[in-house]
Amino acid sequence: MTATFTRMDQSTAEEWATIGAETSRNQGRVADRILMLLESLSDITDGFATDQLTHCLQTATLAERAGADAEVIVASLCHDIGKAISVPNHGAIAAEMLKPYVRPDVFQTIKNHQDFQGRHYYGHFGMRTDLREQFRDEPWFALCEQFTDEWDQIAFDPEGDTEPLAHFEPLVREVFARPRY
Repeated sequence: MTATFTRMDQSTAEEWATIGAETSRNQGRVADRILMLLESLSDITDGFATDQLTHCLQTATLAERAGADAEVIVASLCHDIGKAISVPNHGAIAAEMLKPYVRPDVFQTIKNHQDFQGRHYYGHFGMRTDLREQFRDEPWFALCEQFTDEWDQIAFDPEGDTEPLAHFEPLVREVFARPRY
């Protein structure tokens, strides 16, 4: 059965049952689209020493080698995926894409990573470098600080140790297999 309504206020329970079942059956396309967006980051450098895909792969490699769990590794891989769409709000875009699939602390880390990163570069733009301090009492502060200072900000090395995207694909498929949160 395919829905026939042209307005939601005229839909039926049966139509929504079909839509729900189809959406669930097609959940695998989420990981496919995430991988596609990640691959598109190979075209974006914006003046950095590496393209954004390499940067994301290096960040995820560092997180994995540090013993991070699957959600943190995948979030590290996807943290700049929003740059495929918009740079100024890329963290919020990436975080919203991850939100149904990762814990709240991981979501907040990705959402706010740019202001934590600001410690390392906001001063070059005449901005305050201490914006992370507004989050000091948040339960996710330590994770975001570790993410930005130990993995993200050091992951721009063209010669750096970097696992390929294929290495992370099983984790991407696992994390995006179904909404959990």
